[in-house]
Amino acid sequence: MSGEAISGIADNDKKPNLRDFRRIVLKVGSSLLVDSKQGRLKHAWLAALAEDIAELHNRGIDVLVVSSGAVAMGRTLLKLPSGPLKLEESQAAAAVGQIELARVWTEVLAHHRITAGQILVTLSDTEERRRYLNARATSLKLLEMRAVPVVNENDTVATSEIRYGDNDRLAARVATMIGADLLILFSDIDGLYTAPPAQNPSARHLPVVEKITAEIDAMAGGAASELSRGGMRTKVEAGKIATASGTHMIIADGRSKNPLKAIEDGGRCTWFLTPSNPVAARKTWIAGSIEPHGTLHIDDGAVKALKAGASLLPVGVKLAEGDFSRGDTVVIRDKSGVIGRGLVAYDIEEARKIIGHASGEIEEILGHAGRSEMIHRDDMVLLVE
Repeated sequence: MSGEAISGIADNDKKPNLRDFRRIVLKVGSSLLVDSKQGRLKHAWLAALAEDIAELHNRGIDVLVVSSGAVAMGRTLLKLPSGPLKLEESQAAAAVGQIELARVWTEVLAHHRITAGQILVTLSDTEERRRYLNARATSLKLLEMRAVPVVNENDTVATSEIRYGDNDRLAARVATMIGADLLILFSDIDGLYTAPPAQNPSARHLPVVEKITAEIDAMAGGAASELSRGGMRTKVEAGKIATASGTHMIIADGRSKNPLKAIEDGGRCTWFLTPSNPVAARKTWIAGSIEPHGTLHIDDGAVKALKAGASLLPVGVKLAEGDFSRGDTVVIRDKSGVIGRGLVAYDIEEARKIIGHASGEIEEILGHAGRSEMIHRDDMVLLVE
């Protein structure tokens, strides 16, 4: 296969520039953070990665980290033997390791005057509507406040039925959840090959994947190491999730110091490209694939604001109809008819209480601080110009 044409592959000159991205998610595997033989954290490597993150941060780029390593660090601290762990042993290791993992990320980022925030999620948090919206809102608020969220699967409470089982797909879900335009999966391999390079010396490295075809999909291998539950299979699956939602993805070797700088300097990696962008992909999904649960009737001032690119505020809504919950799709109507649809930020009962009121009055009316917008502009698609 090394000399044959492969469907879905693009020329090397189609590689984007790392400086062109505004929001980047980094996935760091356990084998990069923890020395499996000694059971110790790789402090020098992590400090170098923190330098790279600080460089992006100082450019104004939003950075979120999906970090493995809690179970690996916890099993060392608890002196658990090598080999597969029982579920309860894995959860105990995670309980200890999560504290240590949060501490080390806090310390290395604080060295660059960057605040870290810990977010623990399960599969349900990115699939159930309310949990998804809460996780999304928290992550976006941390980024807005110029903190670096550090996300890990909550292995202390997740059972086999509600776990991702790997942080590659978790990272892809998180990247699409926050509207990241780039996901970087750091691993112990420098990208996708036509065959496992350790087994096939003639395997060919693929620098740019323009589309994940059946041929590309078939190249994915099996599981990796004891500490890392993923493998090339989960990375390609992550690529499908990311690119379908408008997020580019990179698979890169993270073992060297300053792995982000290495990518920027042209180091070998595999880019998975998407023809869309996060906002456009999300709006396409809203426009065509969700059944609306209600209707918001808006005034002329709100129509004008929406067409200028603004969010829909409660003050511009005249009437709320239907039986919708927070996160449901609703139709937006003016006096002439339907002009759009979006994901509403309130249940019908609360929406009816705050319509016609300024955003500053929401807390007094509801008794708690709610969203400023009835529908955020990123969660809305207009059907008319």
